[in-house]
Amino acid sequence: MKNVTPISDFDLLSPNEAAKRLSVSPITLRNWADKGLIRAVTTLGGHRRYPLREVERLLKRQHLPDGSPTRIMIVDDDRFLAEILQESLSNVSAPVVVEIANDGFEAGRKLSTFMPDIILLDLMMPGLDGFEVCRAVKNDSATANARVIAITGYPSEENIKRILAAGAEHCLPKPINFDDLLAALNLTHALP
Repeated sequence: MKNVTPISDFDLLSPNEAAKRLSVSPITLRNWADKGLIRAVTTLGGHRRYPLREVERLLKRQHLPDGSPTRIMIVDDDRFLAEILQESLSNVSAPVVVEIANDGFEAGRKLSTFMPDIILLDLMMPGLDGFEVCRAVKNDSATANARVIAITGYPSEENIKRILAAGAEHCLPKPINFDDLLAALNLTHALP
């Protein structure tokens, strides 16, 4: 028989408690649990609870905001989309600072001074494409910890496999579903 460490009631968080610690909405947290990104347990009464150690693991893995602004770099040659994303991200509940680079070369120049926590990266750009940018980011010790969320108008199975192999966490299709983007970024809409 396996040696299993029991979970006491004190090690479990309600959805609201866990969501607050993760700086997300309870709905986002439930979606993450449904996708297997965080483990949840169900009480005898049918209520979902989140082990504290799972919440802490996710906090460390996702580099969630600790009160300082999350630094997001949008790298996309579609200037209109980049500006819409920048404006939309300014309306999230967590503090963010957003920088735009309109191609891979500009991203390379800005990376060392902006030092993003998250890079929202288009795959298909002229010159230096998203695959090359992602590999460069992950191979540089100064930027290797930056999270990369890929976006593409060409979400083929091959493109998704290639960008995930290059180090991206997610690959979202265009047009962007903003709720999916916020879930991938671990952010929530601003309260009305």
